[in-house]
Amino acid sequence: QVQLVESGGGLVQAGGSLRLSCAASGRPLFGYTVGWFRQAQGKEREFVASVFWDTGSENYADSVKGRFTISRDNAKNTVYLQMNSLKPEDTAVYYCAVSTAGLVITWRRYGFWGQGTQVTVSS
Repeated sequence: QVQLVESGGGLVQAGGSLRLSCAASGRPLFGYTVGWFRQAQGKEREFVASVFWDTGSENYADSVKGRFTISRDNAKNTVYLQMNSLKPEDTAVYYCAVSTAGLVITWRRYGFWGQGTQVTVSS
């Protein structure tokens, strides 16, 4: 079992930045892929970014490439999502999750989820 807790969300103006954190407990994240997903009101949950813990291999949705960066801290068992040049369309609840299925982007392949953190970008 892995427990995940997200933090760092908030209200920011368009063009601003936020850094989300996903702190994991219960076991080390070796062998897991950690992904960030988001869900805007009335929309499907969508993939944002992921990192394979063992190698640091990363994957990004096209909509965030060049603006968001995912990173990990082995010592803290924590994954971060640095979000720059934020746009109003980035507004959503952001979730982190873990998967044993590699760099998959389908949320159904992720078995453990955090509670989510709200990100609101004003225009």
